[in-house]
Amino acid sequence: MTFRVAVVGATGNVGREMLNILDERKFPADEVVVLASRRIERLKELRAEIEADGGAAHVVALDVTDFASIKSAIAHAETEAGPIDILVNNSGVSTTQRLVDVTPEDYSFVMDTNLRGSFFVAQQTAKRMIARAKGDPKKQHRIINIASMAGLQVLPQIGVYCMSKAGMVHMTRAMAVEWGKYGINTNAICPGYISTEINEDYFATEQGKKLIEMLPNKRPGKPEDLDGLLLLLAGEDSHFINGAIISADGGMSTF
Repeated sequence: MTFRVAVVGATGNVGREMLNILDERKFPADEVVVLASRRIERLKELRAEIEADGGAAHVVALDVTDFASIKSAIAHAETEAGPIDILVNNSGVSTTQRLVDVTPEDYSFVMDTNLRGSFFVAQQTAKRMIARAKGDPKKQHRIINIASMAGLQVLPQIGVYCMSKAGMVHMTRAMAVEWGKYGINTNAICPGYISTEINEDYFATEQGKKLIEMLPNKRPGKPEDLDGLLLLLAGEDSHFINGAIISADGGMSTF
């Protein structure tokens, strides 16, 4: 059996780590990975790395803020790689500002990627999953939305980001309700502070160090700290996990 895994938003640190752990073939089957993002040249580099390790990967250009691009990318992915069994919905952007300073452009920038884009990526993928499920009721699919603790707990200066991720949490539950009968389990991972190329400089500042001291584990997470949860939700042992919103935040949600 071959699993086909699509990772949307594959070029950041977290997306690359998700690719790495999925490419280690910890499922009882071979895997073909579909890499989707706007940064096509970086995707080609990732494909070369996967193929050098003996894996199989396809590259698809996708702009989640463009509905036509989403439809085209999903169709292209399935033409190239075959039916998608597992979708990892990982696109995300943010701005840092007070709510009174948010412009319509700022708002659209965050919402169009984090909520609208993620919704239509999942929708267009699910349509194809549902069509296959009608022909094979035993077929199982997985959609894993990468939300955030900021969707469960409001944080200062990133209010619009928090709003977008809160919407993603409810989006996940709505998808679970409607699509569960087709063998599609939709769940969300809510990471806490994860050290990436975007924020590593901040964590080295005095303010960043103070934040780290407030965390129960006294450190930000690493992308690989999400590995176990990702493998659980993508694997066969998650057949009865649907609509779950699972935190991976080092205890951040305890305060």
